[in-house]
Amino acid sequence: MAALISTYAVADRPLKTHPGVGETIAQTFTMARRALIKMMRNPEQFFDVTIQPLLFTAMFAYIFGGAISGDVKAYLPTIITGILAQTALTASMARGTQLREDMDKGVFDRFKALPIARIAPLAGPAVADLLRYGIAATLTILVGLLMGYRPGGGVGGVLAGWALTIFAGWSLSWIFTWLGTVLKTAGGVQGLGMMIMFPLTFLSPAFVPKETMPSWLQHFVDVNPVTLVINATRDLMNAGDLTLSVVWALVGCVVVVAIFAPISVWSYSKKL
Repeated sequence: MAALISTYAVADRPLKTHPGVGETIAQTFTMARRALIKMMRNPEQFFDVTIQPLLFTAMFAYIFGGAISGDVKAYLPTIITGILAQTALTASMARGTQLREDMDKGVFDRFKALPIARIAPLAGPAVADLLRYGIAATLTILVGLLMGYRPGGGVGGVLAGWALTIFAGWSLSWIFTWLGTVLKTAGGVQGLGMMIMFPLTFLSPAFVPKETMPSWLQHFVDVNPVTLVINATRDLMNAGDLTLSVVWALVGCVVVVAIFAPISVWSYSKKL
């Protein structure tokens, strides 16, 4: 009889429709753990953050180093920071594609029956992707060091630039998360992501000085958000200076998250 009364008492309790902050954080990390397990079972998800940094760093340095800076070693302070920004943008683009694939497979149909925060299925994988950004940034820096790169900012400057790159990749991933919730196919997300990635990467000082571009194009380079990250990373790693560029880069990343995280959750909720 006591067990029966206890069962009825639990059944009469209203379920929470809006999880609290603590519950939301716990649910987000649960989703992050799920995403990490999925990554470990699918090693190909690490190809873009392991092979690409190695290939692009060596290829761009040896092809363009002599033409732009006179020799490869002199070009390394430019190309290493440029590749860091490129790999962060490329790695973050995969978030939208994988999200769309999960939604197409019906994975998210299971979540809508659970009393969990709407942001948890989106934020969890984004947190797990910090591992991917960290791998990409670490490999890029290590390859640069092996090729002769000697950052003037020392260990502190390198760690700060490394952390900024990871934070930038995480913040940009919310743009592609939103695209994953509004576009109908994973191929569409990837195609539009490439259209976004290439202009933002190449119309920046990632590989060549801004001054070598036409004057009308330099105006776009100045407002390009990737430019903010590149300039900030160079100030930290090559000089060890905490400049205004670093502040603006951090502000820009926060603004991106503040805009695209809420609209991603809103767009995702509409589909439930």
